Amino acid sequence: MTVSIDFAFDLDLAVRQIAQDLNIPLKQVQAAVELLNAGNTIPFIARYRKEATFGLDEIGLRAIEDALERATALAARKLTVLKTIAEQGLLTVELRKQIVDCEELARLEAIYLPFKPKRRTRATIARERGLQPLADLVLSVAKSSAALPASKRELLERFVDQEKEVPDAQSALQGALDIIAEQWSERPPARIWLATQARSHGAIVSQVKRGKKEEASKFELYADHQEAANRIPSHRLLAMLRGESEGVLRVGLQLDDDQVVSQLKQELVTNRQSEFYQELSATVEDCYQRLLLPATESSVLQALKAEADEEAIAVFGKNLRELLMAAPAGPRVTIGLDPGFRTGCKVAVVDGTGKFLTNTTIFPTPPKSDLEGAGKTLLALIQKYNVELIAIGNGTASRETDAFVGNLIKSHQLSVAKVMVSESGASIYSASELAAKEFPNLDITVRGAISIARRLQDPLAELVKTDPKSIGVGQYQHDVNQALLRKCVDRVVESCVNNVGVDLNMASGPLLAYVAGIGPKLAENIVEYRNNHGKFTNRKQLTKVPKLGPKAFVQAAGFLRIRDGSEPLDNSAVHPESYAVVGRMAKKLQSDSNALVGNSTLSQKLRPEEFVDEQFGIPTISDIIAELGKPGRDPRSEFRVVHFDESVNTLEDLKPGAVLEGVITNVTHFGAFIDIGVHQDALIHISQLSNTFVKDPSEVVAVGDVVKVKVLEVDIPRKRISVTRKF
Repeated sequence: MTVSIDFAFDLDLAVRQIAQDLNIPLKQVQAAVELLNAGNTIPFIARYRKEATFGLDEIGLRAIEDALERATALAARKLTVLKTIAEQGLLTVELRKQIVDCEELARLEAIYLPFKPKRRTRATIARERGLQPLADLVLSVAKSSAALPASKRELLERFVDQEKEVPDAQSALQGALDIIAEQWSERPPARIWLATQARSHGAIVSQVKRGKKEEASKFELYADHQEAANRIPSHRLLAMLRGESEGVLRVGLQLDDDQVVSQLKQELVTNRQSEFYQELSATVEDCYQRLLLPATESSVLQALKAEADEEAIAVFGKNLRELLMAAPAGPRVTIGLDPGFRTGCKVAVVDGTGKFLTNTTIFPTPPKSDLEGAGKTLLALIQKYNVELIAIGNGTASRETDAFVGNLIKSHQLSVAKVMVSESGASIYSASELAAKEFPNLDITVRGAISIARRLQDPLAELVKTDPKSIGVGQYQHDVNQALLRKCVDRVVESCVNNVGVDLNMASGPLLAYVAGIGPKLAENIVEYRNNHGKFTNRKQLTKVPKLGPKAFVQAAGFLRIRDGSEPLDNSAVHPESYAVVGRMAKKLQSDSNALVGNSTLSQKLRPEEFVDEQFGIPTISDIIAELGKPGRDPRSEFRVVHFDESVNTLEDLKPGAVLEGVITNVTHFGAFIDIGVHQDALIHISQLSNTFVKDPSEVVAVGDVVKVKVLEVDIPRKRISVTRKF
């Protein structure tokens, strides 16, 4: 009987399941899914469609989007599995029901495993030799007292066939047992039970591979390590797996083999009177050691790795958000210094908009140590361009350069602030195609100095040009699932960019690409249009950009700002679709729209309920009123300069008990790293973050926080510094 596949994705059922799983009211999930399926972006929905979603924020919308993607992927996989099994002529009504009702991908794959196309195994060879019927007979008496159709010897002799390479009865039996072992190993209940046992009672173990003792020094904690599978922290698992990927460690799963085999025998071979009991009992052990255990080890490690990836990526995303949302120094003329010894210190000057003005090289550090010449050059640049800030890259020779600049400022009583800026990723950006396109005639190191200056002015605008994996806010970003990491990065950057807003006339292509509804291609078109036609004077002009249609305009317009344009509202987060509402507000106050923008005294007189209509409710009207009071307000914190101790420049200068100010550079599950100005970040262990218990370091500190710490220990050979906030 042919069983119909007859399967289609049930969106309504999926939406109900998502609402239940996420504990979000059904009407909100339905609205969000409808808006997402219509092509709306999450920043746009979260900001401008609050009435439709009943106030869902970005986090809730992302959770719904992810759940919908998983449900869609599961449905697609079900259809593939159904088709594949049907093509083999093996799809039954019961099997179809199992597949259709399946709610987890792992369970679905377990059901599909026996029907999956296989590589050539001992069992497939035995089947080719005609031993499947014998395997079925032997298996039939494993759990029942049914009698064999002939004596054991006679039965086996029937399957001896020289042409099929079954020379004797023992070979026939072994082939049948190989088939049975594979069939047992593919039973979904056995696999699921063993995986559950492994997760609940197993241990993850790591050992140094033979002949790799010398290379294992950086993995010494895991040289002979064992940890419960259900309690191993994500960062330790990833460290162990990194050791394995580098060929130094062997990571595996440890179970109570005797207990597992005993349990499997009770389940698989219940007829102790069977003539094949001994052989079947031994086959259970073979099945476990050769097939089930390796498969379970692989699947459990894969599952644990996926969970660890998720945690590590979440931490990375949180750190990245803090870095991108770091306080901007703002539109001030800035000098960027890329320090060095032999090749000198590269100097680049940029104006308040980040436009490159000039560059040179100075040699204040050894071997030349031309402090006088370097001072004259830098002083001339400061005076000529009215420089307000000096950004110093925190790499090689940074403390020496910092001391030189500090002395120059002090001796000449300059009203200039110096700031140490992270160089992470700057060299990658400066060698990129984007940097070469912007500055084709400049040396890579000069491009790096420009990037350092711009990072101080606006971290978000500059860092979007760099691969986030290279900017030093994670530990295992190169080890985790790269597709998921890329997805997380894109979401975080998109969220930050749209939260802050983008200057349409100043933004680079990479920055514009993250604006809701834009993307890389339209961003290029916008930049090209701007280069050919000059600055935009109003948002409406966006519709003249090639390929930027009404849909993209609606998504993007509210996040793009135009300073000093023909329409004051264009420099705010008020969406063009709401300009008429502002007109009604102005009329109510017997004023005009222009007078309302930036006038908090006037806007505070407005009552949201008076302007509600069929399109806009209280949430949107309230947002409009708040925006009118402070148009284009920047959600980032106020800029603050970190003051490093000028007497501490190297690890050797550090002494236990010293109290220093520094900036948090990375937050992990086990603590936080802090830059205290010695070219090596110090660790604040989770136990040293606070006088009270800390469960999650990110609840106490964030990337970019300026904090004071006390030095606990300095290990110079290993370049490790331990500090505390408990003092």
